[in-house]
Amino acid sequence: MKVLVTGKGGQLAWELDQTKPEGVELVSLGLDDLDITQQAAVQSAVNLHRPDIVINAAAYTAVDKAETDHTTAYAVNELGARYVAQACKQQGAYLMHVSTDFVFSGDKTIPYQVDEPTKPINVYGASKLAGDIAVNDELAEQALIVRTAWVYSVNGNNFVKTMLRLMADKPELGIIYDQVSTPTWAKGLALWLWAMAAKQNSNSMIKDPNWRGRTPIYHWTDAGVASWYDFAVAIQELAIEKGLLDKVIPIKAIEASAYPLPAARPSFSVIDKQSAERASGLNSIHWRQQLSTMMDQLAELKALSTKH
Repeated sequence: MKVLVTGKGGQLAWELDQTKPEGVELVSLGLDDLDITQQAAVQSAVNLHRPDIVINAAAYTAVDKAETDHTTAYAVNELGARYVAQACKQQGAYLMHVSTDFVFSGDKTIPYQVDEPTKPINVYGASKLAGDIAVNDELAEQALIVRTAWVYSVNGNNFVKTMLRLMADKPELGIIYDQVSTPTWAKGLALWLWAMAAKQNSNSMIKDPNWRGRTPIYHWTDAGVASWYDFAVAIQELAIEKGLLDKVIPIKAIEASAYPLPAARPSFSVIDKQSAERASGLNSIHWRQQLSTMMDQLAELKALSTKH
């Protein structure tokens, strides 16, 4: 099986490379190799590499910047997704497109199902939804869309690493408690994508009749629920336990209104994973367990850097 991944250098693409199964030929392309906003370049890359599956992990993810940079956000998240889908259609490749929980408004208090109405409340979410629609328009059942949330990894910039830096430098922190979702270790998402890729390659992927003629949508995060405050508290507790921090600082729970940002965020964007678990044969793991394992990796890297 030959797989082409866009977004090399990002957290998910890095984890896909780290978890690549035996028998997979992986081609990862970053912005220096492929700008997905350039239609001819996308078609040329797919024609050149002739993948069986394309995983589109490239995205414009600067949520706040997107509020004033509409053009770039839509160029990457909508047009880029459409160009990748068109190239897959011409080449006969299957597309796995990565989307976001931010397509929802956050008005609910129970997990969002895959087929619920979408209503993004910021430009980032709207541009990602436009990309999802483009994939469906171009490919229908020759693709899948997976929505995820609050992604972090050993590689790249993310909430976990930002918190560790601030906790080491600041006397105290105020973290938002009234925005709730589920943290997601990018490695877990990568393993789900590989499981689905294997099923597609062996023609054993479950065909849900509810999605006939449309691109099936799945939700994948780790298990459980957390606010940003809960997430930060867990990060500090585990960091102390693993020797990544040497002091405890107060962490205060604050309302989102006390920390205004350019882009609105959903207050609740927990997403239901049952169909993704059934389709892949994998069970999601609780976010705190995943966080602990990821932070073990950070501790190992810190120990290695200290030795050198």
